[in-house]
Amino acid sequence: MRTAIALAALTLVAGCGLGAPPGGGVADGRVPDGTPDAAAARTLLAGLVVAEPGTLKGYERDCDKGAACVFGRAWKDVDGDGCDQRSQVLARDLTDVKRKDGRCGVESGTLADPYTGETITSVSKIQIDHVVPLAEMWRSGAAAWPADRRVAAANDLRNLVAVQGKANQSKSDHTPDEWMPPNAAYACSYGRMYVGVKANYALTISAPERAALESALAKCG
Repeated sequence: MRTAIALAALTLVAGCGLGAPPGGGVADGRVPDGTPDAAAARTLLAGLVVAEPGTLKGYERDCDKGAACVFGRAWKDVDGDGCDQRSQVLARDLTDVKRKDGRCGVESGTLADPYTGETITSVSKIQIDHVVPLAEMWRSGAAAWPADRRVAAANDLRNLVAVQGKANQSKSDHTPDEWMPPNAAYACSYGRMYVGVKANYALTISAPERAALESALAKCG
């Protein structure tokens, strides 16, 4: 059953662009291509294995300390197109994008922040959020993965979104039962993305996490 759910998820979530309903902006529900729709997300959520989260033993994210960071160095160019994942997400999620001379890096642009509903015009105030935090991936299944799978998951564009830096810091490693975007209009989209990633990687989910996601998806209409 779990394998069938995972295969269904992979069919639903191919792609890495940014999709939106006609006329919709980021705050109105725009999500990365490959995010399941509300009906599919509800089905996927029902198929996730409910379990208590594991521990963070062995989890190390900071490569700068000389430690063996378990998800690899941040923003690797995993798809080999010459642009790191951070630059790809910024170019995807921002409008009026200006690239750095001769490079794929984004120098400037405007973000309609999905988490707060605010408009941000300074790239320095924008961070890239892992919708399903890496720490949560670790304690819900990724601790048992080979290193290359963790690196791929950490750089999966379907789990990455450009947001206001302060909102990202406020979220930290929290799950939906502990934190949801302040912009209530984005609850449905956030829930769809979160469930899609959990299903893509056959990660477990806690009972409170599941209840919070059911509530988020109930707002999809």
